Amino acid sequence: MERPGALDSLKITVLADDCVLYESPYLGQHGSSFLLEGVSGRNTKRILVDVGQNFEALLYNMRAMDISPSVIDAIVLTHCHYDHTQGVARLLKEIGRKDTQLIVHPDIFRPHFVTEPHRRDVGIQPGDSKVEIENIGVKLSLSRDPVVIMPGIMTTGEVKRRTEFEKVTAAVKTMENGKVVDDLMLDDISVVANIKGKELVIVTGCSHAGIVNITNQAMQITGRDRLEGIIGGLHLIESPDAVINRTVDDLFNLNVARISAGHCTGFKAQAAFYRVFGERFSPLRTGMQLEYC
Repeated sequence: MERPGALDSLKITVLADDCVLYESPYLGQHGSSFLLEGVSGRNTKRILVDVGQNFEALLYNMRAMDISPSVIDAIVLTHCHYDHTQGVARLLKEIGRKDTQLIVHPDIFRPHFVTEPHRRDVGIQPGDSKVEIENIGVKLSLSRDPVVIMPGIMTTGEVKRRTEFEKVTAAVKTMENGKVVDDLMLDDISVVANIKGKELVIVTGCSHAGIVNITNQAMQITGRDRLEGIIGGLHLIESPDAVINRTVDDLFNLNVARISAGHCTGFKAQAAFYRVFGERFSPLRTGMQLEYC
């Protein structure tokens, strides 16, 4: 397996989250989007991780932060849910570059829905279908395996489910052989950065694969075990206290230096992280910037 190399520096800007910085001009939305600016020698890449669900709000925030869509070199969609993918085709058109790479798990375009209280599609929306993306003419990368985006940044690929306590809690469904079945969210991927002198930073969308599973996979594929940070949604909002506490304890025992979690993490889980990690934990906010160098 190709190793990711190492970055000289990394800056992460939160372009979208359910909450915003205090006294900021930014717009919040249910969803998440992160801009990663990685520097390795003379090579700089700007990678967008997810796009939220509201294109207008995302574009508004980018303009308020003086970030032009045209600088984006690659987009990673962490999973199919509309609050991470809706408007990606519009954004690709706004970027206006044929060399922009879109990296996704090959199952991301599958049927994906809930059935209670009625059937509702919650996956990729019609305007962002595979056909729509292909018609734009960008580089569509479909991979179950890790993808090295630049020296120092790679995707996890499909995450191995090792823990017994991390389960897909959302009641989501898909179709197999004409039948409705539970969806195990195998398309859930994350992004891993390796920074010189810091080592691993993990950026996740919703952690449907389980954040402990994701963290273990990140260490395995990079051959690194020093965990500088975890940023993103941890999808503990509907989890029982036992699962929340086990997750917090496992990440503490893995010596994660800092965690910034929001979106689907939930207040109870955020409080549990703060109780154990103290000032090493912070809730995500639109407009936040985290720098590693």
